[in-house]
This record gives sequence, structure tokens and C-alpha cells, in this order.
Amino acid sequence: MISMNKLVVASMRQGAGKTSVIIGMAKALGKKIGYMKPFGERLLYRKKRLWDYDAALITSLFKLEENPEDMSIGFHHAKLLYMLDEQATREKLGELLTNIGENKDLVFIEGGRDLSYGVSVHLDPLSVAAALDADWLVVVSGDGDLVLDDVTFLKKRLGLPAGRFRGVLINNVPNIDDFRDTHLPKLAQLGIPILGVIPYEKRLTYRTVGYLADRLFAKVLSAEANLNRVARDIFIGSMSCDVAVRNPLFHEPGNLVLTTGDRSDMLLAALDAHAAAVLLTNNILPAPHLISRAEELGIPLLLVTADTYDVARQIDGIETLTTRDDQEKIALIEAVFRKHVDLAALDFA
Repeated sequence: MISMNKLVVASMRQGAGKTSVIIGMAKALGKKIGYMKPFGERLLYRKKRLWDYDAALITSLFKLEENPEDMSIGFHHAKLLYMLDEQATREKLGELLTNIGENKDLVFIEGGRDLSYGVSVHLDPLSVAAALDADWLVVVSGDGDLVLDDVTFLKKRLGLPAGRFRGVLINNVPNIDDFRDTHLPKLAQLGIPILGVIPYEKRLTYRTVGYLADRLFAKVLSAEANLNRVARDIFIGSMSCDVAVRNPLFHEPGNLVLTTGDRSDMLLAALDAHAAAVLLTNNILPAPHLISRAEELGIPLLLVTADTYDVARQIDGIETLTTRDDQEKIALIEAVFRKHVDLAALDFA
């Protein structure tokens, strides 16, 4: 088997924060890294090529030489079932690791959405770790009871710790002091290494205006250079303007205000309140002088065809993903990782 430092990062459930863990660990350890995601999920189609969103992000953040499309074996169960058996999959994994791991201190191998995803095509995290003789860890997240269930499952059903299992990293804990007092002693009794307990950070849930504009297929009417503004909260301007401006939340920094283009009073009030951006619904363009005013103030105006209710629902369903332009968020990920994670237990000598 290929001799190099390699770590499979798996999770018990979807959205646990595997990619953020990889970013935080790579930044904190300061090693020359490689990255692969054998079973790609979040598909991007660029220049007639298909690659995984997380692979593209890590490639950009760490200036990797490899192309994102070369970091995955496949994306669809049906194709992989037809094309590769278990032995062929293991060979493909070895080839991928050889190409990506050359001259690297550490190769991160990101698992799919949960611990079982990809098992039918031999690309679940445990199969990948076994095929590549890699160390591996599991990211768990959520409230204390859910975390306790997940770690107990690892102990009772998988017989961990065993082999090259490094331990569990607990992410997005809502009340970290209560968790340490109530649940950490119970977890310690299970005998599974706890690599760190990372608190929930609301700032990591914020999304940029540009990120939302891309996913809503919005037309940018003004201040395109400021799409990197952070939208902290959504304010739905469906009430009268007088009621809106009397609401203290309307004046909070970082608001994305939803209204229609024919609500000139609401749009002007949002501009005066220095909203992060204004999302105009129903495909109604505002008056030209208001677009000019937004441009002068550097406030993006976005236009979508859906109505306000549907757009609000769409925003609520958009997954929060880190982007390469989120430098403040990336710096926060590193800082939180350094503070709350046992880096010595994760390092490779």
C-alpha cells in the first residue's frame, strides 16, 4: 500500500461539517496537503466538465495543482455499479491517491454525506479507509443527546476504537458548557477518543449576497462589486413602510430586505437603513433613480421572478456552504479549530 499520511474524514450524518473540519485542520497544521473526494456529491458543471463543489473549494483555497474533476472517481451510483466492481474500485482509489499524494505531507479524503453513503459502490468512508490503509475520524454534530447516540453507535455497532481510527470530532455544539458538564463525562466512559468539541458559531451560518444571488438565479441591478457583503438576516418587507422602519430589526446591520420593485417607499427605506442588499421579487423593476441611488450607496439590488413568499422559502432551503471569497469565515474556522481541537492528537509525525 502507498506509504504516505492520509486521513479519511467521515460523518455520521449529512451537514456535520466535514469540509469545514478539513479546512480548519489544514490551516491549523500548516502542512502541504492533498485532497480527494472519491464519491462526489455537490455537482458543478463548468466548461463541459463535472466536479464536486467541495473539491473545487479546497483546490482554490489551498492552491492545489490538481484539477477538481480528477479528485473524484464518480458521482452517480448507477454508473459506478455498471463500470466498476470492488477490485476495480480499489485500484482506482490507489491510482487517485498516487497522483494526488505526490510530494504532499498529508492527504485528506472526504467521505460522502454520512457513514453509509456509497457502500453499494464500495466508496463509503470505511471501505475507502480500508482500501487505502488510511487513518480516519468521524465528525458528529448537533445537540448533546444526538451526539451521545451517534458516539454510542460507533462504540456498540462498529466496535470502536479499533485499527487506524483516530477518534471523534464533535462539531456545532449549541451550549458547549452544558455539553461538557452533562454529556462529556458519559462520552468519556465509552472509551472513544474525543478530538475536540467545537461550539456552534452563528457567524459560520451567514451567507454572502453573491452566494444567494447565484442560487436564486437573481439578476444584479446595482453594486455588483459588493456581492461579497454578508447577509446576516432576512427581513421580509411585506408590511407598510411606516411599520417596517419602526421595527428595530429593520435597522440591524447585514439585513437582506425582500420586497417588490413597485414598493418604492420600502426600497428607499432599506437603502437609508444601509441594508446589505435588497432582493426584489415578482420580476418588477424599480424606478431608474432608485437603481442609481443603490449604485451610489454600493448596495446590491437583486431581481428574481418568484414572489416574496416563494423566495423566502427558497432562501430557507439553501444549504450554507463556504466559498473561496469568505475570508472572514475561513479565518474564523481556523481560529475555532485551534482553540477547541486537540491538534497534537491529529498531527502526523
